Amino acid sequence: MVACLVLAGSPNTGPLAAASDAPYEALIPVGGRPMVAYVVDALLAAAGTGSIVVAGPPEVAAVLPPGVEVTPGGETLIETLGRGLKALACEERVLVVTGDVPFLTAAAVDDFLAACGDRAADIYYTVVRREDVERRFPGMKRTYVRLRDGHFTGGNLVLINPAIYGRVRQKAEEMARLRKRPLRLGLLLGPFFILRYLAGAVSLADAERKVTSLVGITGRVVVSRLPEVAVDVDKPSDLEMARAMLV
Repeated sequence: MVACLVLAGSPNTGPLAAASDAPYEALIPVGGRPMVAYVVDALLAAAGTGSIVVAGPPEVAAVLPPGVEVTPGGETLIETLGRGLKALACEERVLVVTGDVPFLTAAAVDDFLAACGDRAADIYYTVVRREDVERRFPGMKRTYVRLRDGHFTGGNLVLINPAIYGRVRQKAEEMARLRKRPLRLGLLLGPFFILRYLAGAVSLADAERKVTSLVGITGRVVVSRLPEVAVDVDKPSDLEMARAMLV
């Protein structure tokens, strides 16, 4: 069984504040329930998951089932990750998921864990093909990266070795700030890499090797067949679609 960490500490001070007065993004209601509740339900229903910690504000505890621990989040996504990993105190790989993916299913969680194989790498990161997202969620706007093998968007499931956190935190903070801005992220990876990217010559395997070498870890990209892992709610149009589909 894999221990799980849900990142639910982001205050609702961004674009979603115009659509909801909930104090935290994870607590924004969809279909009469806060988004984080859908995420926790999917993890509880998955066959391959164990204990669950939610890193976020104390208000989150009131919307979660018994047995799910809540630990305080941090000022940033990466700081919240660190606090959650510390609360889990787990030496094995930990499944990390954000609290704003209300479409997440137990099947998608188990599919990702199975795709991670022997789990020998330090980190496994999900991506989803554009055509898979658009087939399941037509009209949903995502940020895509154009690679030689297709257009991909990042997923919200990560399997991580907790032991690497201390040595990659600073670089991870920088990359997390740029994760929705592929060209800026490419500049971080170097001018030659960005030129190859702009020419459409970078493959998914190339990107995997470059990022893991930059951070100094072993990593694998997992292409998920289930687009539910990629559809987070981070702007009013996302929230409108989620509320229309989850009733």
